[in-house]
Amino acid sequence: MVVFTIGLLFLTGCSQHQKSGSQNSDADSDSDGDADTDTDADTDTDTDTDADSDTDSDTDSDSDSDTDSDTDTDSDADADSNSASDADTDSDTDTDTDTDSDTDTDSESDTGFDSDIVGPCDIYEADGTPCVAAHSTTRALYGAYSGNLYQVRRADNTTKDIPVLEPGGVVNASVQDTFCNGAKCTISIIYDQSPNQNHLTKSPAGGWLNNGGREADATAAKITINGHRAYGIFTTMSWDNDEQTVGYRNNNTKGVAIGDEPESIYMVADGQRYNEWCCFDYGNAETNNLDNGPATMETLYFGSSTQWGRGSGTGPWIMADLEDGVFAGQSFEAPKSNTSINVNFVTGMLKGNSGNHFSLKAGDAQSGLLETRYDGLRPDGYSPQKKEGAIILGTGGDNSHTGIGTFFEGCITAGVSSDDADDAIQANIVAAGYGK
Repeated sequence: MVVFTIGLLFLTGCSQHQKSGSQNSDADSDSDGDADTDTDADTDTDTDTDADSDTDSDTDSDSDSDTDSDTDTDSDADADSNSASDADTDSDTDTDTDTDSDTDTDSESDTGFDSDIVGPCDIYEADGTPCVAAHSTTRALYGAYSGNLYQVRRADNTTKDIPVLEPGGVVNASVQDTFCNGAKCTISIIYDQSPNQNHLTKSPAGGWLNNGGREADATAAKITINGHRAYGIFTTMSWDNDEQTVGYRNNNTKGVAIGDEPESIYMVADGQRYNEWCCFDYGNAETNNLDNGPATMETLYFGSSTQWGRGSGTGPWIMADLEDGVFAGQSFEAPKSNTSINVNFVTGMLKGNSGNHFSLKAGDAQSGLLETRYDGLRPDGYSPQKKEGAIILGTGGDNSHTGIGTFFEGCITAGVSSDDADDAIQANIVAAGYGK
């Protein structure tokens, strides 16, 4: 386990079993400025050189109970105003239990990872499970990333790359606003921030999209993040296979897990925009746009589909689309642990181990911790995995296109992340300030 020391679905890649032409129309060194008062009862005449010279101007929201073990080499007539009740016996070890209620703007997670100076991919890198793909239209996913997040296309077919405001920062949406200036724009490329350059463009024709996918409206999913305007990927659906619905894909990737290789996947999505059909997915899929059978894909799904598996309650749920089935657990039965998640912004996570095991986690992307919704065996017939390594967003593995959702960010890793890393990722997402 890595200890972080820096301060944090009827359709899919599940196949559509629908007959041709019969489509439904449903749509411290603690520097905390604490004036510690030592109530030492010693009568030593030492000159205390208490190493506890805290001058934190942190506004720590952590209410930390930092146990500063200051070793006062007192020969003391302590002028220390430590209320640390040290029982000084000369070289005393005062264990002051500072209950500073500092309000730290650095949003440290419980893992000790400083969420303000790193991105999710830095956390994964430190965990030994590096990002092989990192997509976002809202912010940098590496602390040092200073490139473009996505590209927009104007109606006259001219394009413009949309950058971050600063390295590791949020999107500079004003570049898009100026370029589009009231004209209709679509999102033509979602850039991969990892070194692999696994960029996403609209889905090619094949599977259930006879004419391929189309690009998302660049302004349809307007939000704020940390006080700045941003836009997400607003996917659409249709029951007509000839209609182009929003979906993105890369069938020729680098570094993405294949076969039974392990991976972790997370995404942040709009928690209020979903439907009961298949499939609003993000993750690892087939390379030919077709349903190649059970275990040929492994993606995160968000929605309320009960076409195959389901969670408990009425949904929506974070589930795994593994092809020919969307699963909340080991079978199509609803596991009690995979409960409905009703939040404004949702974090979903899938951990796909090698061998007969996978897990699902979910949380509120605006506050709190991730919760494990399922951790156990894969469904019968789904181990070993036969993953093919394409990346999809907004459709199923076979280009099934009746699910809807809105995507803001997500990553795919090489290897399965630790629970500590997962918690640090969630803390980082919360600190990003979605909807704030």
